[in-house]
Amino acid sequence: MKHTFAKTLALVLALTMVLSMGSAFAEGTTVTMWHCQTQELREKAINDAIDRYQETSGNTVEVSAIANDAYKDKIKVAIGADEAPDIFFSWSGGPMNAYVNAGILQDLTPYMEPIKDKWMDAAIAQATYQDKIWAVPVENVSVAMLFYNKKVFEENGLTPPTTLAELEAVADALLEKGIAPFSLANKTMWTGSMWYMYLVDRTAGNAVFSDAANRTNGGSFENPAFTDAGNTLQDMVKKNYFINGFNGLDEDSGQSRQMLYAGRAGMYLMGSWAIATITSENPDFLPDLGMIPFPVVEGGAGDPTALVGTVGDNFYHISAGSQNPDVAFEAIASLLDDQAILDRVAAGAIPPVKGIGDKITDEKLSELLGIVENAKSIQLWYDQYLSPAMSELHKSTSQELFGLTKTPEEVNKLMEDAMAKEAGE
Repeated sequence: MKHTFAKTLALVLALTMVLSMGSAFAEGTTVTMWHCQTQELREKAINDAIDRYQETSGNTVEVSAIANDAYKDKIKVAIGADEAPDIFFSWSGGPMNAYVNAGILQDLTPYMEPIKDKWMDAAIAQATYQDKIWAVPVENVSVAMLFYNKKVFEENGLTPPTTLAELEAVADALLEKGIAPFSLANKTMWTGSMWYMYLVDRTAGNAVFSDAANRTNGGSFENPAFTDAGNTLQDMVKKNYFINGFNGLDEDSGQSRQMLYAGRAGMYLMGSWAIATITSENPDFLPDLGMIPFPVVEGGAGDPTALVGTVGDNFYHISAGSQNPDVAFEAIASLLDDQAILDRVAAGAIPPVKGIGDKITDEKLSELLGIVENAKSIQLWYDQYLSPAMSELHKSTSQELFGLTKTPEEVNKLMEDAMAKEAGE
């Protein structure tokens, strides 16, 4: 008999609890959950899924929606005070690994192992550390794409660029028309990091970063590829390609998107969650929203299909201190029941489960899924791949590159010295 994804989750969960846990949870249990999906449609998808779960289980999930950057501070404080909610999330990579090393997370392998084939392989890989699964990939396949205002391009006779030289030519043409080429709100630093990551990747391929971060194959953050990327970035800043005051603008409040909507900026490099954000925030703009992969660097060693991002976006954990991990896992599982998957697709997201293409009718999401499936590699965001300390250093130094307050060579030395110290060299 063929079961739906939701039925399979429920059946395997019940079997796992009987065989591995020894007892089922009692009806009437309460667990807490924090998430950052504050866009209207994405938040509604979560709330509706939890409502369905509560109605059928008799359990209660106290849900808190917290803005993205505020969440980062709030969860640190909660964990430090030993007051983490039962369910919370990370973005995988270095922060998740640090949580594991500190004993903060429940091992979800007993729950996930029997059903992990329901998720995209890359999603499970990003939820795994030390051969154990510590998270459920839930929200979205998120990769950084170069979005553009189709109307602005059409009115100015511009063609979406495929190379860095073409990108600069388009930027120059927009400047002549009094339009900012690139919208960016870089107050929280991770937004500008996307530019830096892609310039490194397109120049030298993703191995240059992984070798530097993992201290393999003689890797170093003083590799010339990092210098080249930093120089290219600073040349763009000096040419006034980015909107005025970008280093002080806030992404969460939508300051960057407003410039794109108004036609005052032509392009916007952002994670593909922007489709869902715009679907919820300004659906009338969707017909004018174009999307392309980051252009290739002429003569660069990077694979033109390679992407930067994550397959899961938010990875939901259960706190090691949770008194009700069984209930917590079932609550997380409900976030990917059959209706929740459809609701996320309708909200402009691609849940990280296999066979999702059959459920996607939206042209933009289908296009995005094709780009993701064609990618030979997906580099996890640097600020998620690195340890928390190195992540903060990377973000602050990349912001300083944008601010022209440090040279690429100075940034590279800071990163290399810190990485070598962390590695015990």
